[in-house]
This record gives sequence, structure tokens and C-alpha cells, in this order.
Amino acid sequence: MSKVKKSEAEGTPLKFFGDWKYAPAPESKEHIRLKKQYGLFINGEFVQPKSKKYFDTINPATEEKIAEIAIADEKDVDLAVNAASKAYNNVWKKMHAKERAKYIYRIARMIQERARELAVIETMNGGKPIRESRDIDVPLAANHFFYYAGWADKLNYAFPNRTPQSLGVAGQIIPWNFPLLMAAWKIAPALAAGNTVVLKPAETTSLTALKLAEIIAESGLPEGVVNIVTGFGKTGAAIVQHPNVNKVAFTGSTDVGKIIQKAIAGTSKRVTLELGGKAANIVFDDAPIDQAVEGIVNGIFFNQGHVCCAGSRLLVQEGVADIVIRKLKERMETLIVGDPMDKNTDIGAINSKEQLKKIQQYITIGINEGAELYQSSCTLPNKGFFCKPTLFLNTSQSHRVVQEEIFGPVLAVQTFRTVEEAIEKANNIPYGLSAGIWTDKGSKIFNMTTKLRAGVVWANTYNKFDPTSPFGGYKESGFGREGGLHGLLPYLQL
Repeated sequence: MSKVKKSEAEGTPLKFFGDWKYAPAPESKEHIRLKKQYGLFINGEFVQPKSKKYFDTINPATEEKIAEIAIADEKDVDLAVNAASKAYNNVWKKMHAKERAKYIYRIARMIQERARELAVIETMNGGKPIRESRDIDVPLAANHFFYYAGWADKLNYAFPNRTPQSLGVAGQIIPWNFPLLMAAWKIAPALAAGNTVVLKPAETTSLTALKLAEIIAESGLPEGVVNIVTGFGKTGAAIVQHPNVNKVAFTGSTDVGKIIQKAIAGTSKRVTLELGGKAANIVFDDAPIDQAVEGIVNGIFFNQGHVCCAGSRLLVQEGVADIVIRKLKERMETLIVGDPMDKNTDIGAINSKEQLKKIQQYITIGINEGAELYQSSCTLPNKGFFCKPTLFLNTSQSHRVVQEEIFGPVLAVQTFRTVEEAIEKANNIPYGLSAGIWTDKGSKIFNMTTKLRAGVVWANTYNKFDPTSPFGGYKESGFGREGGLHGLLPYLQL
């Protein structure tokens, strides 16, 4: 149990966990460069939106305004798509692949050079702990550009006996949970395949995409090859519906994914959708329990549940259920919830007030459905959007907190007796994005992976990503793959 004291020297709270004490260790903001107002990145430069309308983007941990972001309307989107079309036809399509690779590689190096600044801005704008931004998001974003720079001049080897050709203009829409990383997932393979891009970041987390636009401009990438427009749902709809967009790539909610499918029906547009998830983390009685508990925490709490592949369902074999739940509760008590900029923080802020309200509504739903609620005893900050790590015990397959995506630090726990029951429960939901298995039997792992309807299955680990490995889902989790050699396919005509 944590105790809080006041430092006599500074008057700041010191947190004690057993014999360990943690003084505040905030990351500095002095080195970052942010403008008060950001326009749209079209044809290689920042321009004012035609409407001259802007909206405030805030820090979810402090509720303070960070900057003003432009709202793109249909005219702005049309300018961006036309710029991308012109760049595709006049420059990018004609450029030798090895020259395209140099630009992609240069962007990767510049991301590395500005890694610290990008990590801080990602945490300020998104609310995730600085450790996650610094150690996962930014390095992975750079690695995706490095990886696809290597493929740019090897497409004929990647798809032997075929004739790979680019599609044209790719319209891309990304979510708020991994703003910079999702941009890299989308932009890097599109450029490597020879396409140009119009990308829209989420309205609550536009800043690192706009910083990436600055990097792209400074890299010398030809004007119009990458365009970044900001705004709300109407901006994204204008991209999807534009007649000169040849390919749509969307990561976000299942509901919006269905709208996109309907919007492009009857057109020749190519589409990939990476949508919601409700992943099962399955712990067998022969699993390394302490390792599994840490994997469970990593899968749902360290990222505030803000991951479509978050392990938001725990299926644990009855023989070890009591000890796993006891150890999980003990581990939850050690988690530090607070300032995302503090390097000690485990769980940062919820991305927005609206998302926090949704999480709180689901917690109420779980209680009303009869599930047993357990939350850590941590104290939440007085300002900002924060949620305690939460368990729902004694849940059944029919509970909404088991079936529906919450996108918050809320874990629904179920038990099972046999392998067959675990597979049935894991698959009996609308989603099929990811899953985790914890066991010391390799044969059990391979048996499970052949039967689980999930695009990604982790074994004795969770939430590990690599640019060489494809990622995507089944059922209402969407279709198509991003990452790896598979990530090039949606951007090519073979």
C-alpha cells in the first residue's frame, strides 16, 4: 500500500512502495518547439484553411490549451488531393525507386534526431506516459520508415513473377491512441509503394502529425507527395469521398469503419480497415504466473487501455484463478497514476473528457449488470482526465463489459476449465484483432493459434510490435494488414 509524505525541502509528495520511494521526475519541456497556431500542410507548405476556422487542442492531464489547429473543409481537402495527384503524376511515380527510398530513409533519421521532442509532444497531447512515448512510439515510428525504405527498390523481389504498380493517391485517417506511430504505419508503406498521401490525424492528437509535416518539409521530399489536413469527421469524410483518392486506409472505431465501407461501395477505391478489438489474454495453470501478471498489466493498464489490441479480457484457468487475481490486485496497488510527463508514472491521462465519460459509463454498466468491481486505492489528480485501473470479476460472456470495446483501463475477468472452453470464450465476441496465451507448453501455443480467430496472437508476452511483422484483424476488427511485407500489398496493384 502506498503512503504519501511531503518532502521537507521542496514540499512535493514522495510516494513510498515498501522500502522504495519515488520523488517526482518530470521530463523537461524546454527543448520542444510548438507554434501557437497550426495550418494545413498542403503541397509542401503550411497554409491557412479556407474557412479560417481553428479549434483548440489541449493537454488531457492538465486541461490546458496547447495550440490552435486548423479545420479543413471540402475545399481544403480538394486542394490537398489535387496536390497529391499532381505530385504523383509529375514526380513521384516517375522517380526511380532507389531515390524514393532515400527520402523515406531521411525521414526516419530525422525522426530519430528529434525523438525527445516528439516524445514530449506526444505525451502532452495524448496523455500517455512519457516512458511509452519515448521507448515505444517514437522508436517504432522511425523503424517503420527505415523498414519500408529498404523495400522501396525491391518490390519486384517482394512479389516475384508479378508486376507491382502503385495506385495513386492514398487517403489515410488515423486515431488518437498512437498518433505518430499510426502516421508512420500509413505513410511509410504508401511512399515505398510509389503512392502519394493525404493524411488526417485525429482531432484530439494532431500535433505530432504536424511536427512530422515539418520534418517532411525539411527532408526535401517533393512538394505534394505527403499532405496532412486536420479537422473533424467531415474532413475525414471528404477524403474518403473524393473521386481522385484511389486508396483509403483507416484505423479507428468499427462504427466509422462501416460508414466508410458504405461510402466507397460501388467505386473502384481500395480500402483497408483496422478497427476495434476486445482481446483475450488467456492464462493456463502451467503458465509462469508472475510473468503472466506483468503481461496482463502491460496489456491493459500501462497504455490506459488505449490500444485496439489491449488485453481487456482476462481468461484464467480455474486452478490458478485465485492466485492470479490476488497477484494482479497486489500489482495494481503499486501502479502510479498521475502526471504523464513524470518518468515514474505507469498510467497517464485519458485522452479526452468524452472518452473518460464513456469509460465511466461502462463502469456503471458493469456494476448494474452484477459484475464485482475492484479498483486500486490510488488517488487521482484533481485536474485532468484520469481513471483508476479497474477489474470486473465474476463476469459472464453476456456482460457488455466482456463483449464491447471500452478503450480504457478496465479489465473483465472470466475463468475456464478446458482448452476448448478457453477457445470458445475467446472467439465468442464480434472482434478478432489480437489475443495472448500464457503457458509453458509449446504444443498448446501452436494448438491455440490455429483455433483463435485473431489477427495477432502473442505467446508469453503481450503488446510487442515490430515493423517486419504484419498486424490486422478478423470480423469486426477489420481487414487488411499493416506492417511487414503484407503492409505493402494494400498500396500496390499486382
